[in-house]
Amino acid sequence: MPDYLGWGYNRSMELLPGVSLNFHDSLYSQDLQVNVPAHDHEIQLGIHLSGFIYFDAVHPNLGGNCGYFSGSGLSPAYVEKYRGGERLTIVSVDIEPDWLRCLLADEQHDAELHRLLFKGEDWKVSFYPAVTPAMRTIAQQLWNAPYQGVAKRIYLQSKVLELLAMHLNLVASGQANRPVRVLKPATIDRIHQDKEMLLANLEQPSSVLELAAQVGVSDRTLQRGFQHLFGKTVFQYLTERRMERAEQWLRQGNRTVAEIAATVGYSNPGHFAAAFKRQFGITPNDCALGKKSVVRSSVLA
Repeated sequence: MPDYLGWGYNRSMELLPGVSLNFHDSLYSQDLQVNVPAHDHEIQLGIHLSGFIYFDAVHPNLGGNCGYFSGSGLSPAYVEKYRGGERLTIVSVDIEPDWLRCLLADEQHDAELHRLLFKGEDWKVSFYPAVTPAMRTIAQQLWNAPYQGVAKRIYLQSKVLELLAMHLNLVASGQANRPVRVLKPATIDRIHQDKEMLLANLEQPSSVLELAAQVGVSDRTLQRGFQHLFGKTVFQYLTERRMERAEQWLRQGNRTVAEIAATVGYSNPGHFAAAFKRQFGITPNDCALGKKSVVRSSVLA
């Protein structure tokens, strides 16, 4: 990504002839608006591990618990918007219509599935399935594949096919457009304010009740908002950010493990070490010695 926009990348790999797996990770330095003209569209599915793409029309805001699955055909023009300072991480899959049509060749009895997914020169049909924990887990597994070489490719192929099967089942059963709870823009802004307050006070964070009161929402709305925007509870989000900060300081090598544990809010170094290993797969001491993390519990908001 050009430096003036922020930082990030898009990475794509062809897993099968006609099937590509894509990873997007970015953090824009300012709000960004992209005008997308009408275009031919392949079959596509996408899951946001963090962040949102905002729309005024055509699509609902994509991210949180709102997933995306589209058949092939023509896509209308639309405007997509990105929020400066919001980490955006997306796992998506692009599928050529002929590949899926061949895969479904023996399923001609399901004429409705074919009608919805293969529009040719007509307008495509888009679905916005609620992202289930199982879907999110597969997206995280794709991002953090534990193998290398041919084993990694086979692993990624199997996970992509499993994710596709989930989405096809939702379309076939009529559940793919299940309504997704949408937060009001003002509420989204307040949740982001609370997130910034958490990040500014990792060692002594306010309670959920205090955070909610500070921005004028209920504690239930705050918890629901965190789950919707970041895919995790306030406590889970706080713990992951604490471990991130700790990892950075450990690799700098100018503080002890006990000092870092206390700085990120852990009075018991043993509890800190256990939480750190759950997130990164190595102990704080191993991290300080320069060993690489082998596990990431999630992609970060």
